[in-house]
Amino acid sequence: MDHTSAPLSGTTALVTGVSRRRGIGYAVSRKLASLGANIVIQHYRRHDEDQPWGSDDMDAVRAGIRSSLVGHATLADHDADLTDSGLIPELIDSAVTHAGSLDILVCNHAKSGGDGSILDMTPERLDAHWQTNTRSTVALTAEFARHKAGPRADQSRRPGESTARTSPFDSPTGHVFWMTSGQLHGPMRGEVAYAASKAALAGLTPTVAAELLEHGIVLNTVNPGPVNTGYMDPDTTDRPLDELQNYLRETPFGRFGHPEDPAELIGWLCTQEGSWIVGQVLTSDGGFSLR
Repeated sequence: MDHTSAPLSGTTALVTGVSRRRGIGYAVSRKLASLGANIVIQHYRRHDEDQPWGSDDMDAVRAGIRSSLVGHATLADHDADLTDSGLIPELIDSAVTHAGSLDILVCNHAKSGGDGSILDMTPERLDAHWQTNTRSTVALTAEFARHKAGPRADQSRRPGESTARTSPFDSPTGHVFWMTSGQLHGPMRGEVAYAASKAALAGLTPTVAAELLEHGIVLNTVNPGPVNTGYMDPDTTDRPLDELQNYLRETPFGRFGHPEDPAELIGWLCTQEGSWIVGQVLTSDGGFSLR
């Protein structure tokens, strides 16, 4: 197999939040599959059933990803509610077992709905978004890191102390991607709990990236900007669209993001050519934040 056309051949990627063909997780899975990776997806379809855009046909989701697989690469999927912390080690272990290793973790899952303004905020709303968007992402990353670090994972450290490394790494031992949002570039009215949970990931990125890098693992966080995954369609939106449409007409490209836009970035960052970028919060929004 030509390594230049399938640079991720022999690797395995776990992508979370893959339940709809219009979603970012689906686009990321297909992109990584097209680069040669084995794909393991996590989905929690019951979340989508409660949203205005509804759920999708999981058989069609699986078929679409399979159509992008290269050579002998394979697909596996798991239905799991990641707010159940007990399922996270099981998911990582299963992904490792699928093809013998786990090399890429894309934490794409997120909670939609059930949010509000600061005047609407309750501990329950804050906890629901924290548990889905933040706690489970950090827990998944911790399990992934323990798998990659092996015996070195048992080393304890004090605040500010680094783990001793025997020698530099010729290439990354793994890649992790977190997904944040536009809370760094402007207000997200009516989405206080969501913005708080995503801001925590953006703020934590340098710390976790520095620790993971000691084990050869590269972490970056991607802000995909406003990507229309169905929530900006008039018949399935969860928000008023008039102001968004006026805003859209003043942007350079005159469109919202497509799921394939952040997927292309993540795919490139997984390759050797993209691995020099480490510990960054990368905005891929077609210039929306520059308006």
